[in-house]
Amino acid sequence: MKVLSKIGRYFLMLKSIFGKFTKWKILKQLILKDIDTLIIGSLGIVSFISFFVGGVVAIQTALNLENPLLPKNLIGFATRQSVILEFAPTFISIIMAGKVGSYITSSIGTMRVTEQIDALEVMGINTYNYLIFPKIVALSLYPLVICISMFLGVFGGYMACVYGGFSSSSEFIEGIQLDFISFHVTYAFIKTAFFSFILATIPSYHGYFMTGGALEVGKASTVSFVWTSVAIILLNYLVTQMLLT
Repeated sequence: MKVLSKIGRYFLMLKSIFGKFTKWKILKQLILKDIDTLIIGSLGIVSFISFFVGGVVAIQTALNLENPLLPKNLIGFATRQSVILEFAPTFISIIMAGKVGSYITSSIGTMRVTEQIDALEVMGINTYNYLIFPKIVALSLYPLVICISMFLGVFGGYMACVYGGFSSSSEFIEGIQLDFISFHVTYAFIKTAFFSFILATIPSYHGYFMTGGALEVGKASTVSFVWTSVAIILLNYLVTQMLLT
């Protein structure tokens, strides 16, 4: 019953977010601040991880192609499929649940502990809209981050494969183009759109409704990361089941 109560409170929170809107002049500044913190501030770590994991995927694929009858272009094919279908949208989203989700939970949780949220409510401000809506709008740009991740993942695989001597440049590029299905990219972006909403709302829920003092902020961030990751993995399964089967 406690879980059902929390789920119900989460959906009531979502309803309240789109209730009384904050003035656009104030909301615009909050959105721009969140874009800078949540999106632009995440590009560095996402780019670094994407490039090197793409390289690792290509190397591991090459090392498992021991049969000389298997064409080398399968390395590019496997790298493309791995990066576009799962690594970029799902794996990066779980990493972002730790980076972005923890930041959202701790920042809102700190405002709850220091009674700043109570002060905003006394002034008649819809705190749900004021605190959470800008994060939803900012993370609507999250698919652009995943697009960069896809490119750098495949590029990292290309660099590792070609300069590691596992295949030629033409073979790897041929593998990238082999049996390309454009819907796979669409599928990845559909997943990413759902993940971005989860990344904005579940950490916000745990920060907004946390209780206790400063020590509980860290605990709330940990719980937020766990539940955000679980939601991403479950939603990943459901979306894949609906769109690819």
